[in-house]
Amino acid sequence: MPPTEADRFTPGQRVIVTQQIPQRDEVWSTRVTGQVVRYEQAKTGSWYAHSKDHKLWLDRLVVRKDDGEIVVCNLDSYTHVDLVSDPAAPTPDGSRQSKEGTSGSAAAPAAE
Repeated sequence: MPPTEADRFTPGQRVIVTQQIPQRDEVWSTRVTGQVVRYEQAKTGSWYAHSKDHKLWLDRLVVRKDDGEIVVCNLDSYTHVDLVSDPAAPTPDGSRQSKEGTSGSAAAPAAE
């Protein structure tokens, strides 16, 4: 049986979650670095879901940033999660991960 998303994320594991929202002329990106609190599948209200109980099930990753803030990330096709084994290892963009972690929003141009 292949591993599931729930098997991939374990509490206490360090991750970098990059989420993107495509726009017509650009892509909005945000990155959250921290420790996994839990992975869950939770239902949310959705009038257009047309499923049992009119709910839509979402994969969610709950992350605790280094400053203690709890962030709930909805995992979708525009979300990429990197597992970090060494806190001093370079992040996906090539920079070193700081003790404070990284988070923020930046607009990046869309690929042409």
